[in-house]
Amino acid sequence: MADTDVLRARFVRALEGVRGPGGGPGPVPYADNLIARWQEPQRHYHTLAHLTAVLDHVDELAGHADDPDVVRLAAWFHDAVYLPDRSENEERSARLAERALSEAGVPAGKTAEVARLVRLTVTHDPADDDRDGQVLCDADLAVLASPPSAYAAYTAAVREEYHFVPSDAFRAGRADVLRQLLALPRLFRTPYGSEHWEATARYNLRGELEMLSTPAPPPA
Repeated sequence: MADTDVLRARFVRALEGVRGPGGGPGPVPYADNLIARWQEPQRHYHTLAHLTAVLDHVDELAGHADDPDVVRLAAWFHDAVYLPDRSENEERSARLAERALSEAGVPAGKTAEVARLVRLTVTHDPADDDRDGQVLCDADLAVLASPPSAYAAYTAAVREEYHFVPSDAFRAGRADVLRQLLALPRLFRTPYGSEHWEATARYNLRGELEMLSTPAPPPA
């Protein structure tokens, strides 16, 4: 279970790292709004546990970022709007970041950078010189390099979020996503991610794709 007090403090530190202490309205209501969003009932994978994991990975990769606090804020917003049956979640999340961070006193350039990073999670394909984008995308995709039991839990949670999709359609759609990821020249762009996560993630993805490509047994 995620510790909301710890998460709230982490948001406050990131926000004040970008705008400076006392640089705008009190940060706690913004943190609480985001925490509430990440606890919505339709979420099974995109939860506070996922947010915490992404923030932890951003901290792990912070030395590869140009502005770690901007990346941390982007992590907070990257799935802040999440409806499994909608395709524009990243765009709506980016627009939420633009509104909220502007109101919270974050400078326009930093706000725009957070929103750009959120939009980048549509493709997870940052440019070679986009250090902040590489850190956010690597942190978001790090789950793909999980040990077998954790990877199985991740795929089960994703399936639960899409419970309304018939089995055959889900298998086809998920297989397409896996093929798109495997087609990327590199899943991870930071030196750390490339060294420590790439091989395991590709092994997990290939294994899941093979399982999805095996015809489901007929009902008993």
